[in-house]
Amino acid sequence: MRHLLTALRHRPRHRAILQLANYKPQNPQAAPSPPSLPKPPKKPVSFSLHGESWSDEYNWMSQLSDRVAMRHMDVYMEQEEKYTEAVMSNTDRLQSKLHSEMASRFAADLSTPPLRWGPWLYYRRVEEGMQYSVLCRRLASLNEEFISNKSPSAGFDFTSGKKIEQKLLDYNKEAERFGGYAYEELSEVSPDHRYLAYTMYDKDNDHFKLSVRDLNSGSLCNKPQADRVSSIAWAKNGQALLYAVTDDKKRPFRIYCSMLGSDAEDVIILEEPQENVHLTVRHTKDFQFLTVNLFTTQASKVFLLNAANPLSGMTLVWEGEPNAHCIIEHHQGYLYLFTNAALQGQPVDNHYLLCSPVASSCIPRNWQNVFAHDQKMSIVDVDFCSTHVVGALLKDFNLQSLPLPDHVAQILPGTNYDFYSSTMRFTVTSPVMPDAVVDYDLLNGKWTIVQQQNLLYERTRVLYGSSAAVSSSRKTSISKNICADNAEDDRAWNDLSEYYACEEYDVPSHDGVSVPLTILYSRHKKITRENPGLLHGHGAYGEILDKRWRNELKSLLDRGWVIAYADVRGGGGGGRKWFYDGRRTKKLNSVKDYISCAKFLIEREIVGETKLAGWGYSAGGLLVASALNFRPDLFQAAVLKVPFLDPTHTLLLPVLPLTPNDYEEFGYPGDIEDFQAIREFSPYDNIRKDAVYPATLVTSSFSTRFGVWESAKWVARLREYTVHDPSRPVLLNLTTDIVEENRYLHCKEAALESAFLIKFVDDQS
Repeated sequence: MRHLLTALRHRPRHRAILQLANYKPQNPQAAPSPPSLPKPPKKPVSFSLHGESWSDEYNWMSQLSDRVAMRHMDVYMEQEEKYTEAVMSNTDRLQSKLHSEMASRFAADLSTPPLRWGPWLYYRRVEEGMQYSVLCRRLASLNEEFISNKSPSAGFDFTSGKKIEQKLLDYNKEAERFGGYAYEELSEVSPDHRYLAYTMYDKDNDHFKLSVRDLNSGSLCNKPQADRVSSIAWAKNGQALLYAVTDDKKRPFRIYCSMLGSDAEDVIILEEPQENVHLTVRHTKDFQFLTVNLFTTQASKVFLLNAANPLSGMTLVWEGEPNAHCIIEHHQGYLYLFTNAALQGQPVDNHYLLCSPVASSCIPRNWQNVFAHDQKMSIVDVDFCSTHVVGALLKDFNLQSLPLPDHVAQILPGTNYDFYSSTMRFTVTSPVMPDAVVDYDLLNGKWTIVQQQNLLYERTRVLYGSSAAVSSSRKTSISKNICADNAEDDRAWNDLSEYYACEEYDVPSHDGVSVPLTILYSRHKKITRENPGLLHGHGAYGEILDKRWRNELKSLLDRGWVIAYADVRGGGGGGRKWFYDGRRTKKLNSVKDYISCAKFLIEREIVGETKLAGWGYSAGGLLVASALNFRPDLFQAAVLKVPFLDPTHTLLLPVLPLTPNDYEEFGYPGDIEDFQAIREFSPYDNIRKDAVYPATLVTSSFSTRFGVWESAKWVARLREYTVHDPSRPVLLNLTTDIVEENRYLHCKEAALESAFLIKFVDDQS
């Protein structure tokens, strides 16, 4: 299950007369000096643990409740902004060019592929000139040849004179409600298709707010309207909604049941006062049952509720080891449990599927194997419809009816809401191909490419239904069923492998373990010892490294850059052992794997000796920053996006709430072995004194799971400890928005990152 975004409360930026506020370099060639750190308003925090004394001179940056500290933080952040602008001032034209390139690859009129659920087709589309999308639906009976939002235009059929599109939610209007931008965490249409329950991030109050909209009238319902909502589930065929709320520390601790159309107060279903207990609620795909997952550091439990009568009580149906991933579904009188929990007390590498009759009265319940645990097969997800159980495989995915393109990174399950549909949707990703959304018909075994962007002809395939309706369209291409016997099937994909090469290597790490390394480069640019390169890494939470095609990286590829992906230990793809060998006391394996891949790129002359940059996001930022401490000489530059940089203090004295998964990943400071390991891989605690570090761009946000002070503290200490080199500046770029949800800001930030890399690695600015 994906981690929820935990955001920091936004504080208005104070304006002040600052030393660098109106900085304009007199000499364009003269590098500006980095901002000086304001005098700490409080003494450093000091404490003793495991017989050692610790002090953090920059702890005041995280004191959110102290107005003086926040005032100093505001001043410091404003100076950082001006310093970054000054350092990057000679790249303004380059940034503008990069921004134009990247923006041109956005399909302004793009509609998501329509998803059929019951009598409706649901989809999102972006209206011309608008920043955010609109959630819409149409009756499938009126749209058997529905192609995109432009056919018929804006949902109006000029032939019949009827409006056939219904706008359900305009996120541009939601942005007006929630401080200028719209970030939706949860969205669920009721099983009777009458209501839409959704949560939007309220940045002024730093929580997700639940709203329910009546889709018949378009108006908001009076109830439920709740704050700090973390999960939702429908019951009673759409007449009731269950939702979980968090406490002040953002821990999901209470579950309510709200009856729509009733004036009665919402009823508490479950409340857990213990600080180490986390709750989630969900409904099964057929809406027959509800499940409540309870996670603690001691155990994982799943309770079952009857969706027809959610107030009738809960039944414990499964209990296992702490932090085990477990999802329960219902299918034809059986409960199915998808989990990676230990089997007979022995840990397993991969997920497996069990089943048990709903009517079983055994305590504890007996579970039987459906997909047995198999070392040669990794099941990453399962889905159900009324007639089939579908398992998504990470390895050995060899369906004869789907000729896959080369270099497939992942096959991801799509949004398959309709329990009674025989069509399953998947997304096929690749480093050399834009994401392709495909439908698979379980009854006849045929695949159809539903949507895929075509960068070569500046058109996007957005298809549904008959191909006849698009025979004359220039912006779409014909929908076609794909089968193994079709000799032209390899051309059905909008594949870029003719222009960009993808190669895979096994790199020996420090202990002889082979680490997968994927590289991508333009076929029109020769690989020489002078090529600049960018090495991505993550290696945390057992998550698979995202190697899908990214439009913004095309600008670097076309300029001769090599893009590399290191699948280090701690990530996904190699089973649980691969994950466990890169977490807690073995976290340094991830860092050393990453360094081995960096050395491989240079020694094999795939990347120039002084032209390698590192890139890491979130926990991947910890990976790259830690690698810089071990081998700063390997890298010419680094980009760290919302990085986790100070695990020692964050795990010991969390300002923002942490989940059990965070401690399982990085370690428990109260455990002496874990604590010593944390101190060893912590980027903040291991900055080398009097060393030359690469040019570094750190981007962070006031809306992130890791506080902005982590980036600010690390940047301040890095400047204090290391040798100052104007050609290798350390920059801190801050935003108050959630960049990923704003296409313009995402494009602007990507242009800044690319310009930074070109300036300090490739020297083409």
